[in-house]
Amino acid sequence: MQSINAAHTAFLLLISLLVRTGSPVHAQPYQPNWASLDQRPIPDWFRKAKFGIFIHWGTYSVPAYAPVRPDGYSEWYWSNLMETDRHSHKEVKAFHTKNYGASFDYKEFASQFRAELFEPDHWAEVFRKSGARYVVLTSKHHEGFTLWPSAEADRSWGRPWNAVSVGPKRDLLGDLSNSVRKAGLKMGIYYSLYEWYNPVWLQADKSRFVNEHLFPQFKDVVTRYKPSIIFSDGEWDLTDTQWRSPDLLAWLYNESPVKDEVVVNDRWGKNTRKVHRSTYFTSEYGSGMDASVVWEENRGMGQSFGYNRMETVTDYKSGADLVLILADIVSRGGNLLLDIGPTADGRIPDLMEDRLRQLGAWLDRNGEAIFDAEAWTVPRQWSAGKRPDVKEGGTRPATT
Repeated sequence: MQSINAAHTAFLLLISLLVRTGSPVHAQPYQPNWASLDQRPIPDWFRKAKFGIFIHWGTYSVPAYAPVRPDGYSEWYWSNLMETDRHSHKEVKAFHTKNYGASFDYKEFASQFRAELFEPDHWAEVFRKSGARYVVLTSKHHEGFTLWPSAEADRSWGRPWNAVSVGPKRDLLGDLSNSVRKAGLKMGIYYSLYEWYNPVWLQADKSRFVNEHLFPQFKDVVTRYKPSIIFSDGEWDLTDTQWRSPDLLAWLYNESPVKDEVVVNDRWGKNTRKVHRSTYFTSEYGSGMDASVVWEENRGMGQSFGYNRMETVTDYKSGADLVLILADIVSRGGNLLLDIGPTADGRIPDLMEDRLRQLGAWLDRNGEAIFDAEAWTVPRQWSAGKRPDVKEGGTRPATT
């Protein structure tokens, strides 16, 4: 009789807790510190997926220009234009003055970024046929312009600064998310923590930007679109404590609608890359890492992430090159996040689509050796002879 009464009391306490919190009791609530957060394992789907598509698309897709060299990231156009110490400043400034005029303000590109030919179902079908298992779209790059209707973007910039308020007048992130999931792939977002010229960010007190802009905006995009993967970036000016990243991740793991599935990378403060095992490690235009950690190599087909009109066919990796890159990365336990840069009017450039279809044709025949694969016992050693050189965990110079 006592055991029945005890069970009844425990049941009433559980119901009371559910009523007070409005949510189920978590078996392991994660605290806002890394000791607790690092107890969360990286969801297994990411280790098995092996191949994803990265998409850099925004107002920088209008000028679509950068010098073709290792520091030639076209998505950094605004920074290259404004900052005299940037490697590409003189070339970008000359290009801008010649084609748009010295007095043309970058913000005017927003109205020219129209995405009028964007067909999300076609994009999703191309991604599916490429063999990719997940997609990551730049919801917001360092320019602060968002591809969803972010109230925080318009408010903090003091002007229309999202794709529904100006330019496309369309929820680009929402439309692509729906199409990608309909095609059977996982959908994720890239999200920049900082914003180059946001008036709130430029103030001395960075905590106001973090508390009043970043936190509500990040929670909004996650709650609306439920990304399976979050590629954080733009973290290098502040520590994880200054960004309040542990608080944000505790919310993500405990309360968000993707708390059980979401995977995050290692860019949450200038002190967090390649540190915390609850995040996957990022290598950018590098040679990856070793199988002791969960890692992902991210790179474009050419020298840039955003579309660069200066790149020609000789600047792009061939289909065979990309197959070798994918096979090498998977053989060492990593994932490949291969980038495309759509045009401002919403098209995947023909050459990029062709490369994706070549990858897909190869994976149709050989995908069994790629997906769910484990790392090979000897890294970078496919045959007898000298092992290839490695630039482990590399990131591009002069960009991050």
